[in-house]
Formats: sequence, C-alpha cells, structure tokens
Amino acid sequence: MNIRAGKTLRIAIFLPISLMILTGCSSSSVSKNSVSDKLVTISAKDISGISIETSEVPSKKRVVALANGSAEIIYAMGLSSILVGRDVASTMPGIASVPIVTSGHQVIPEKIISLNPDAVLIDASTGPSSALSVLTSSAQEVVLIPEAWSLSDIEKKVTAVGVGIGAPKSATALNLALSKVVIDSKILRKPAIKVAFLYVRGTSSIFLLGGPGSGADSLISAIGAVDVGAQTLPHPFNALTSEALVKANPDVLLVMSKGMESVGGIEGLLALPGVAQTSAGINRRVIAVDDSLLLSFGPRTPGLVGELSRALTKVMA
Repeated sequence: MNIRAGKTLRIAIFLPISLMILTGCSSSSVSKNSVSDKLVTISAKDISGISIETSEVPSKKRVVALANGSAEIIYAMGLSSILVGRDVASTMPGIASVPIVTSGHQVIPEKIISLNPDAVLIDASTGPSSALSVLTSSAQEVVLIPEAWSLSDIEKKVTAVGVGIGAPKSATALNLALSKVVIDSKILRKPAIKVAFLYVRGTSSIFLLGGPGSGADSLISAIGAVDVGAQTLPHPFNALTSEALVKANPDVLLVMSKGMESVGGIEGLLALPGVAQTSAGINRRVIAVDDSLLLSFGPRTPGLVGELSRALTKVMA
C-alpha cells in the first residue's frame, strides 16, 4: 500500500529537500560483511483478518469501495456480495474477484459509472478531483469515509463504512469483534527497542523518515517499541537525511516490501544516507511489511500487530 494522499501534501513539502540532500550526499558503499541479515518479511498471506457473520440486509446493493480498506471492512462484515468495485490497495483473498476500478490510485470514473453503483465510498486520498466531480455530476452517491492513521481510528472508520452502506448493526458487531482481540501486543522490552519507519520509493526518488502521525508510530508503540522518528521529528513524513537518521540511531528499520525492492533490496536500503552508520544498519535488522497491509488500519490490523511483535523479537535475537 502506498502512503495515502491524505498526507501527500506534507510529503510533497519535504520531497524537494530530500532530493537535494540525496543528490548532494554520496551514499555509503555497503558490502556484504560477516554480519548476516536479520530480515523478517510479513506478507498479506501471513495475516488473517477478523470477520463476522451478519443477518442484516444493507440498504445499498451495489457498492464501489475506494476508501482505503473499505472493501476489506465490507468483506469482514460478511457483506462482500454488495461489492461491485474496489481500489487496488484492498487485497484480501476473499475479494480478489471484485473488479479494480482504479489505475494505480487514480479513479477512473467511466469504469465506476458503468457498474451502476448505488454508493461510492471515498476518503481524502481518493482522486483526482476531476474524477470525483464526474461521479457526483452523474448522480452517483459519494460517501466520504474518514481516514485512519492510528489503531484508535479503526472503530470510527468501520462505523462510517457501516453507515455508508446502510448496515450500521454490522459495523457495531465488527467493532465489537475487533475490540475483543488484544490489539496492544506490548511486551516488556528492556532496554527499549528503537525503530525507524522509512518510506522509500527508489524509482520515484522518494526517501522519507516517518515521524509523529505517520501511522507506523501507532503500530510501533503497540508492540512496546519506540518510534525514534516520532520522538525527534516534526512531521508525519520528513526528508531522510543522514544526520537525522544517525542521531536517531534506530535498532531496527521498518519498511514496506515494495519500497525495499525499489531500492535494490536490503543492500540498497543499507546504502541510503546514514543507514549503514546506525545500529540497525550495522546489524542489518529490517522488518519489511506488505505495502497493502502496513497502514491499512482495518480487519487485518490486529493480526499484523501480533506479527510485528514477533518479528521484532526475532530480529533482535
């Protein structure tokens, strides 16, 4: 899953800075040394989502779910039969047959209109605005779903989806099921383990260090670790500089799987400015999570938190 556009503006502010810094600083040459990789990957197939069965009949019969994670929430409510379209970031196996109606993360209004939906669920990331204008002018009912950037945001997102499809009781039941799962998987870790979330897209020359409100900070806190970017940086996403990273000195790096692939795997990641000088780089400790999963904040998140906690223990062993 890519970083959702609700924070794109904040990313865009720092992108030119990150490009200048990365252009002006030569990356450290990192060769394979005697320290073996401590890389743990978490894929979507490793996580099973929370789901319920419901007898409630939703008022909406044909729904296009474009808001991040909304298609997965509808599936988790046991109402996947009403889904006629979804966005590319919703990757649960149970909705694989539902058509993707976006190009990347860009809405294609003609595809949506052809499906004759009675509700289209969007969030602040859905765009472009011209496509949304076409949908609203075509008498499509467009429902805005709040974005979730922390564990505490999941309940309101599920509730909004339930209201949007006319199945509020199902949303309440799913929230209850989610609340019964121990999302907070903190264990006593002494000394505290420091984690840095790096958002990288080598093909687009995007190199960012997560800060407060990135979404990853909520997950890192939930597994009893410390997000060093959230402690030291001012914005959700900040230009990655060697100075900032070396000062933070994380023990572990958290990345998205495709992001790591885009820089050439773990060797390319370790070659980014400052990485090789950190405890994480020296010991080659990396946790890579499926892009569609890390910041989804939906029915798969409780399972993800448990896997992250186990992964952190493993890389630090």
